[in-house]
Amino acid sequence: MKRQRSLHLQSVGVKLFVILFSTILLLSSVLGLTSYYAAKGIITDEVAAASSQAIVQAADKLDFLFVEYEALSRQFAVDQALKADLEAVNDPGIGIVAKVATEGRISSKLDAVKSSDERLLGIRLVSRSLAEVESYKTSGVTGIRTDEGILARFKQIDEAKGNPVWFPVRPTGFFDTYSEASLTMGRLLRNMQNPQAEYYMLIEIKRSSLNDMLANLRIGEDGELRILDADREVVYAKDDALLEQTSFIKPSRAEVEPQPGQELDRSFMADDEAGTEQLAVYQPLTTGGWTLLGYAPVSDFTKSADRLLYITMLVVFAAALIALLIGYVLVRLIGRPLGKLALLMEEGERGNLNVRTNFKGRDEIGRLGHSFNQMMEQISRLAGQSGASATEVLATSEQLVHASATISDHARELAVATDEIAQGAASLAAEAESSNHDVELMGGKMHEVDQINRVMDAAAEKVIAVSEQGAALMKTLVAQSESTVEMMRLIEENSAKLQESTHLIRNILAPMIAMNKQTNILALNASIEAVRAGAAGRGFIVIADEIRALAGQSSQSITSVSQITEEIGRSIEDTVKVVGEAVPLFSEQIGSVRESSQIFAAVRKEMEDFIEYLGQSSAAVSELTIFQARLGESMGSVRSVVQQTSASTEEVAAMSSRQLTVSSELVALSKQLEELAESLKQSLISFHGQAENPEADSPEQLQ
Repeated sequence: MKRQRSLHLQSVGVKLFVILFSTILLLSSVLGLTSYYAAKGIITDEVAAASSQAIVQAADKLDFLFVEYEALSRQFAVDQALKADLEAVNDPGIGIVAKVATEGRISSKLDAVKSSDERLLGIRLVSRSLAEVESYKTSGVTGIRTDEGILARFKQIDEAKGNPVWFPVRPTGFFDTYSEASLTMGRLLRNMQNPQAEYYMLIEIKRSSLNDMLANLRIGEDGELRILDADREVVYAKDDALLEQTSFIKPSRAEVEPQPGQELDRSFMADDEAGTEQLAVYQPLTTGGWTLLGYAPVSDFTKSADRLLYITMLVVFAAALIALLIGYVLVRLIGRPLGKLALLMEEGERGNLNVRTNFKGRDEIGRLGHSFNQMMEQISRLAGQSGASATEVLATSEQLVHASATISDHARELAVATDEIAQGAASLAAEAESSNHDVELMGGKMHEVDQINRVMDAAAEKVIAVSEQGAALMKTLVAQSESTVEMMRLIEENSAKLQESTHLIRNILAPMIAMNKQTNILALNASIEAVRAGAAGRGFIVIADEIRALAGQSSQSITSVSQITEEIGRSIEDTVKVVGEAVPLFSEQIGSVRESSQIFAAVRKEMEDFIEYLGQSSAAVSELTIFQARLGESMGSVRSVVQQTSASTEEVAAMSSRQLTVSSELVALSKQLEELAESLKQSLISFHGQAENPEADSPEQLQ
């Protein structure tokens, strides 16, 4: 019958296809993704290094700017002329003209410094009393306020004791009165001889000037720059809403202040408020413990690497197509032939010995198909021979059963006849005994004696006929028994042939087992060579493993055939044993039958004598009146003859009983032989690839 072609996950071809497809796809994906992430990491590292250098340069510019203004404030602090003017304006005895002139010099000096630097929003000299009238400022600067926050900032300047103090950028300036943001540096101009002449110097720098200075520093397309203080609060940012807020992205203190001998890493990765990965670079400033921080989304730098990811996806798709093509070729070259061979072996397992392969290649699969064909032909021949022998044994056993049944029936009839003879002899003895007592009445009973003699004559003739029939049956039984012995010898000869055939099967299976071992060795050598070949031989390792698995399956099939052969051999040995046990019984039966034939001959002779005696008795009865005196002697002779007849009849009955027992045993043995032959035939009936079954499925139908 035809089998529908289908792919199964257990198929070797499908497994090879899945392994090859997965391997190629995995290698391509791993290689592409590794390249992508490696390129992404390299780009990120290079951008981080370049951005770190850029932010170091920007930090140097800021440090230079801040140092410049600290130096400017220091110049004011050590300027003796300014110091004298400040002492003069705070002298109560100074005249109004002198005071106005002095205040004009102070204001002119402040205006001169501001006009020379466009980055400055303004310069103030605020009195310790924070009085507006006692303070000095550049033109265009608003007045002084004394809010709580402003007082806190002046307190910080006091606590610095003459050192510069930098304040974060405020959107409306130091006093919250400007329309633009500014960065303020404060310093106390101390005067130890005249504390009343001490002033707070405030230098306010435009945020726009910081923007211009940092304009050339760009980190990515959407990057941002911030300046953080020691508490990681935003000191400078373009967005006013971020000023004086804690920065979400910030370096740790260990990164800003590394241990001695530890190299400073100026970049790190962090997520912003939205969870977007950011590349951050920073550089600590020498001014006020501040840190210049710049960051940008990593995606700004890895866009070029994303093209590599698209290329990887295309390569993986192409590799998948190539893997599909190679897998299809493997399924065609290996999976499909092995699947066909597996189906054929399953058919052979179910008893169809007509299956054959049509592999024409000279590779291992072709050789395997050729060996499979040879094996099935050998098994077919063996099954045919065994079937023929089983049929002959079955026919012989049927004949033996029939003959045994016939012998049993004849023996039963003989036993019945013998019982009748025994009953007649007993009756005759009783009559003879009665006649001995009734001799005086013999005259009146003469007619009855004549009738009895006739009955005895008829019985004797019947006994003779039965004896002749028994003798003929004994001759037939002897001939049939001899024929049975001859059949037993034929069974022994056929069993010997079957044993030789079983030995031939074992000889056939031995080189197949050796071939499987050689296949395992070749597969192992192929695996070793594939391992030596490295990555290029991994596919051959899988193929070698599958060949080794196939050899294991073939070994299992050969083992199954060997077990069936062993079972046939054991059945044949049991048949030989039973036949060997039956032969002596048949020989003994022949002897018993011959002895029974002799007994029947003796019975016939005795019956002939008995008839002769009956004739004499009839003659004596007819001459009874003359020979009445001799009646006593005649009756004694009759009694003796009856006793002999009774003894002979009993002996014949005993022999008939033994004959019946032997016949029953012969019937039982015949049935046992018939069951054994039927069992042998049933064990071979599953192999329907024999010569008598020419219409079995052909190899082309199974393929």
